[in-house]
Amino acid sequence: MQTSQHVLFDRSEMKDRHLVRKKIREHIADKAKLPILIFPEGTCINNTSVMMFKKGSFEVGGTIHPVAIKYDPRFGDAFWNSTKHSMMTYIFNLMTSWAIVCNVWYLPPMVKEEEEDAVHFANRVKAVIAARGGMSVLPWDGGLKRKKVKESFKEEQQKKYCQIV
Repeated sequence: MQTSQHVLFDRSEMKDRHLVRKKIREHIADKAKLPILIFPEGTCINNTSVMMFKKGSFEVGGTIHPVAIKYDPRFGDAFWNSTKHSMMTYIFNLMTSWAIVCNVWYLPPMVKEEEEDAVHFANRVKAVIAARGGMSVLPWDGGLKRKKVKESFKEEQQKKYCQIV
């Protein structure tokens, strides 16, 4: 990764976030460079939903070229459920699958609207990707599959549920 133009950072380190934002802006400004490939969910989930996008990719300006990617599980499942299978089991299953079929849709470019903040822009892009891939939109962070859910988030969801009932 260091021989190509990857940008490595620690998401929990605020200084790294600012450095990444600066590097992305510089990259975008240089028209001689290729576009940047960013996975704004920050994780891969089970091919049914699109999770919350990290807003940093949408704060730097520039044009977003959304891509919807969805695996077709008929011949083999590319999703790794790390809570059920070890990495070796996953690799074995992946390598012995008949085929891994992936549908990829290149969507029209999108730009941030004048009165739109990064979160709303990210949500708008996410909705377009989810609609094209036939997936549902989820409002929470994909990192929740590996972390304990905050009590405040549980309480917020309970309040919303109570309002519905």
